[in-house]
Amino acid sequence: MNTDLLTLFDADEAKLRTIVAEALSGADDGELFVEHVQAESLTFDNGRMKGGSFNTEQGFGLRAVAGEAVGYAHAGDLSEAALKRAADAVRAVTSGYAGSYAAAPQRTNKMLYGDENPIGAPTFEEKATLLQQIDSYLRDKDDKVRQVTASIAASWQVVDILRADGHRVRDIRPMTRINISVVVGDGDRQESGSFGTGGRIGFGDFVTQDNWHSGADEALRQALVNLEAIDAPAGTMDVVLGSGWPGVMLHEAVGHGLEGDFNRKKTSAFAGLLGQMVAAPGVTVVDDGTIENRRGSITVDDEGTPSAYNVLIDNGKLVGYMQDRQNARLMGMKATGNGRRQGYAHTPMPRMTNTYMLGGDKTPEEIIASVKKGIYAVSFGGGQVDITSGKFVFGCTEAYLIENGRIGAPIKGAMLIGNGPEAMKRVSMIGNDMKLDTGIGNCGKAGQWIPVGVGQPHLRMDQVTVGGTKA
Repeated sequence: MNTDLLTLFDADEAKLRTIVAEALSGADDGELFVEHVQAESLTFDNGRMKGGSFNTEQGFGLRAVAGEAVGYAHAGDLSEAALKRAADAVRAVTSGYAGSYAAAPQRTNKMLYGDENPIGAPTFEEKATLLQQIDSYLRDKDDKVRQVTASIAASWQVVDILRADGHRVRDIRPMTRINISVVVGDGDRQESGSFGTGGRIGFGDFVTQDNWHSGADEALRQALVNLEAIDAPAGTMDVVLGSGWPGVMLHEAVGHGLEGDFNRKKTSAFAGLLGQMVAAPGVTVVDDGTIENRRGSITVDDEGTPSAYNVLIDNGKLVGYMQDRQNARLMGMKATGNGRRQGYAHTPMPRMTNTYMLGGDKTPEEIIASVKKGIYAVSFGGGQVDITSGKFVFGCTEAYLIENGRIGAPIKGAMLIGNGPEAMKRVSMIGNDMKLDTGIGNCGKAGQWIPVGVGQPHLRMDQVTVGGTKA
């Protein structure tokens, strides 16, 4: 396909530039965002192919920003007439307003991922065969396996951003992902385990036998561990968090609170705390959209600003927020490359990319050995967070007792309960094994879903409230 999306309109580029410039006259900022997306998914469940989809979508969104107000119009019709109607709509926000159009973002020549479309290679038949092989492999591996669900998904997104000052940016974003879920049983009891991996890469890594074998083995291992798990205790105790995916708690409990819009509106627990200690010494948290091929990475954000390595908390001190262009301007700060949107029908807002805590100087073994009685949380499932108060609840999908510095029995039903800023002050040991997740994260905010990454090293957190199921 032609990746020059402006050529899909029934008007030449000069005409489109004129319409955009006139529509945004008097605005502080804004752009024409054009998008083309192809997406494919296959699901193999309980021994048979249960679902398959392919869709193509394209359209544009036109945005005018005037102070705190935003005028936005979008359409799936790439025509001059539709763009003119959108221009008439967004001009309402600048009526009687005389803004000064913001300078364009800096350009970048750095590419963080390839532009190859992952859909179509391997073929549909080869992908279906791969999912069937995963199912057969797991069923042959252990007679406790009762159900296997395997899915594969890919997308290819092309975005073209045109500003009123003529500045134009294009980005081509591939994405792939594979997920494996296993249910095992013994008598009347059943438990599950899962594994997923992905990124802004092709399917080449997934279709190798060694790769999917290790993923399937990990899902089965987790399920069998949970089959032996005992009820989790409840109370206040020391907690060790594993490296990698457990960083999702950092993402939810702390990351959202460091997005610029929540802080400008003073609805974040971190509002007004720049320059103050908000975490224990040694805790450094960054949002980094510049890691090659990662799920949360973006060469440029959805306003055209290059992504960046942004330090948010430095050695316990709050030093920055994640910003889009509008909130950065209103707060007198710099845009950080975090203006993201789900698609052309949505306005951009400050969103995370790959958010993680940097490593420390302790080994995981030292951290576990330091705990007399507590729990070791290896993986998390769902959770809930209140941005304003910072309160969170997270469920563990794999966890163990720690007794006298040793890992004990696996437990089920453990919930970590606390407050994000307070929890960061309870970090007493930081591991030297910082790891990113395997590429499975999705983040929701204001009804928009985007791909993200998380990560952290092993951590010890003192005296955390644990909700359990033990009577």
